[in-house]
Amino acid sequence: MHRLLYGAAAMKAMLLRVGMDKGTDGALAPLFSDGSFLYIPPSEWDTTSREERTYCTMIGWNGCPLATYLPPRVGSCKPHDDPEFVTCTYGDASTKRRYLLRLQKGDILAFYAGLQPVHRPVMGGLYLIGYLTVERVIDFNTLAPKQVTQCLRQYPHNAHAKQRASADNLVIVVGDCTRSGLLRSAVRISEGRAMKNGRIGQALSQKCEQLLGVQGFIERSIPPRLVESERSIEALSDLLGLKT
Repeated sequence: MHRLLYGAAAMKAMLLRVGMDKGTDGALAPLFSDGSFLYIPPSEWDTTSREERTYCTMIGWNGCPLATYLPPRVGSCKPHDDPEFVTCTYGDASTKRRYLLRLQKGDILAFYAGLQPVHRPVMGGLYLIGYLTVERVIDFNTLAPKQVTQCLRQYPHNAHAKQRASADNLVIVVGDCTRSGLLRSAVRISEGRAMKNGRIGQALSQKCEQLLGVQGFIERSIPPRLVESERSIEALSDLLGLKT
């Protein structure tokens, strides 16, 4: 069981939406017929970012530029590559920071994203796509200026380290790279459900509600959903392939 990796201390997990979505960039990342997928981060809003890549130059594991699956207007944009799985980090300086500060070593930060099947004309859904097993959580508000510079240099692949904006309020979650990464196959956790306004939204499937102890619509990334009971964390670990 995943808990045993760090002893018997109580642990928790957090579900957080990431990646490109229709609201920000007009597209969802592709889901292929065998369950594999491409993780495509959203576009970078900071025009001063030192990110040099664009979706046209980022090549997926299948050999195709990420821009292949995006509207033409987005292809030349820079990505806000967060989370990143080279040094296994996720950062935020907005409302999500207060949720990230609740995480401790050994907790699971599980990422889900909107994916669109490429070979079937069906509505996209929300899928588990990766995770970090938390090693440390860095609150930049507690660091001296020299320490801020050192931390940003230590994790240069994180999108926030490439931005020229102030690091005020920034929180970076650092994962144990031996126990973090993208999944090989996406795991669907949502189902279409009618909302009060009549629109069909994406809510946790009934199966996942029972497994994870979390309910409701999960299209928005705020607030992240906490998974806290031992039974539910075991179920999430199983979905992520963390059980041995």
